Parts: sequence; structure tokens; C-alpha cells
Amino acid sequence: MFPLKVILVEDDPMVREVHRQFIERIEGFSIIATASNGIEGIKLIKDSQPDLAIIDIYMPHVSGLEMVRELRSENVAIDVIAITAANDIETVHRVLQQGAIDYIMKPFTFERIKKSLVNYKVYRSKLNGKGSMGQDELDQLLFLKNKEAEEMESLPKGLNPNTLTKITTYLSQQKNPVSAEEVAEGIGIARVTARRYLDFLEKEGKVKIHVHYGGVGRPVNRYGI
Repeated sequence: MFPLKVILVEDDPMVREVHRQFIERIEGFSIIATASNGIEGIKLIKDSQPDLAIIDIYMPHVSGLEMVRELRSENVAIDVIAITAANDIETVHRVLQQGAIDYIMKPFTFERIKKSLVNYKVYRSKLNGKGSMGQDELDQLLFLKNKEAEEMESLPKGLNPNTLTKITTYLSQQKNPVSAEEVAEGIGIARVTARRYLDFLEKEGKVKIHVHYGGVGRPVNRYGI
């Protein structure tokens, strides 16, 4: 079954490369092709028959939504994760109506897409070879998508989900571990605030601390994903 075959459809070449690098870091997935527009994406999907298509919604000529509609109308068996800057309810609703298994808003963190793909891998592994399943098994699959919301709701008092996302996004973009001061400067918050979020992420196992020993003074904690 694994690795699961993925086609990535994104019109911006720089963004497409970032997304490709993110996906290739996640075990169990193989990008077999990329497309720069919806027309090319439809042809690749029909020809290659991947397990999953990760599709940008805003694209010229044929949008991601139009692309998914055409695939559905032709009964092409493909799971879809939508990636888009669109956050209006109408677009979200329309995409989900077409059967997207997840909807990821730009900009997003490596951890966010990793969760989406890990959940999808679990979903596919549980369905593999199943002739039937009980309600409990089905509920486990259906409620995988609620993990992210549950985690955000369980944040300690005083921590803001948007700030947490900004910090994890910043960390995912750094090649090397960074200090709390660098994080604070990078996203425009106080160092003591950055430290609170970083401590929380470290306790949750989402960042790793690297202790840097300089020539003089106390060692500096540096954080990386």
C-alpha cells in the first residue's frame, strides 16, 4: 500500500517547491508528479491514478474547485486535500461539498500538513482490505479531522492559536535552530511571550531544544522543529 502516491497542483513555482519539500519529509508519501495549473493537473491525475491530490484552489484558467468538480463528474477515484489562501465560508463549504478530506489555509506550518497527511495515512491503512467495519471503527476515522480543533481548544490560558501558528510557521522556515529572541524579532512579539509559547511547544514535543554554549555567559536555548 505504501508509499501513497501524491500529485501536487500549485501554480506558483516557489510555493510548489516549498510544499514539495514539506511532503517529502513525511514518511509514507511519494510525489509522483507536479502540475502548474488545473488543466495539467486533471490530465496527470487521469493518467497516473495517484492516491491523493494536493490542490491549490486559486489558479488561473481552471481553478482547483473546478478541477475537483470535473474529476468528481467523471468518477475519477482520487482523494483531495485543498490548500488555499481562501478563508471565506462559501469557498470552504464548496470545497468540502466536493469531498475534500482536508482544507489547509495558507500560510501553513510543516506541522499542519504533517498532521493532515499522517491522519490520511491512518485513514487509508484502516480502510485497506476492509470488507466492512463497525460504527466504532468508522467513528475513529471520521473524528480524526477534529484533532487539530481539539488541540487548539486545549491551549493553556493566555496562549493565542494565531500566535502559536505564526511561531511554528517561523520555526519551520528556519534552516537552523533559533533562540527565543530571534523568534520574538521574527514575528514581532516580546521575548518573554515567545519563550512562553516555545516552552509550551517543547512540552508538547513539537519543538526540540538545542543548548548552545558560547564563550562567555550562560548557555542559550535554541529551538527547532
